[in-house]
Amino acid sequence: MITSVKNNELNQILGPISLDFKALDDLIRLRLASKVALIDQISSYIIQAGGKRVRPALLMLVAKALSNGKETPYALELAAVVEFIHTATLLHDDVVDESTLRRGRETANAAFGNAASVLVGDFLYSRAFQMMVGPNDLRVMDILSDATNTIAEGEVLQLLNMNDPEVDEESYLRVIRYKTAKLFEASTELGAIIAGASEAERKTAAAFGRHIGTAFQLMDDLLDYTADAEQMGKHAGDDLREGKPTLPLIYLLEKGSHEEQILVRAAIEQNQDLPQDVFAQILKAVQDSGALDYTQAAAQKEAHLAADCLASFPKNEATDALFALCQYSLARQS
Repeated sequence: MITSVKNNELNQILGPISLDFKALDDLIRLRLASKVALIDQISSYIIQAGGKRVRPALLMLVAKALSNGKETPYALELAAVVEFIHTATLLHDDVVDESTLRRGRETANAAFGNAASVLVGDFLYSRAFQMMVGPNDLRVMDILSDATNTIAEGEVLQLLNMNDPEVDEESYLRVIRYKTAKLFEASTELGAIIAGASEAERKTAAAFGRHIGTAFQLMDDLLDYTADAEQMGKHAGDDLREGKPTLPLIYLLEKGSHEEQILVRAAIEQNQDLPQDVFAQILKAVQDSGALDYTQAAAQKEAHLAADCLASFPKNEATDALFALCQYSLARQS
């Protein structure tokens, strides 16, 4: 059963891996080092921006849960790999979306330019591939190479969906599973592998990651219409202004009044030219139509499916933390 958890309890939830997180920070700094000054400069900028590092946390927690707290070689290295892949996708995303704010500060592309951001993103990808060969396990390389390829496909699918008001819920969920949930899935499956888990446990861990990753993204969709820039670390309504038909808008296009549907269709097609008063009208329509409740319910369904996957895990503090992360995925405000 999923109960509420306060947004500020994340550090407490991650208590079982707090020392691992400190070691992870040190490893990330070490592995980001480069003889090229601009790479060092942008890498430091990225590190200082912070981030929850949920994907590496999931990898380490699954490994700790399924090994019952035993030492799991390469946990830190692979946690850093998934964080590098995630960060590379963010750098490229911000260039494609022409974003100017992330985590409450200027995006790297706004601060250093598009070319530098893309190239440092490429550096992060290549550094991740250097590190993933460390365990000398073809399963690890297969999972990560497949995930990276799937994420790229998701990026292209999202690009094809931009400014298209005909995108339906099924098509949008496909983008989520490719672009966001796939790296969550890879992280949790890798945690199972380095824990020496059985094939059945590995599949269950992968399903857990897929469901909780989908829940996180659906909540991001919702928070784009409910959280302010200080909470989210980005501008409210950015998805709409970028022409992204996310689930609240897809719901409104199907269930809203004729006038609301016309308004939303035009807004998705216009994206950057959207006047503030029109955005305010759409925001009110989203909030009044039940679109946010529908999106919340979809996220709750995924979080409950994720929690169900944990029923077969050993009972220990790491598994308790994974249950709490299912709760956190729904309660967070940023």
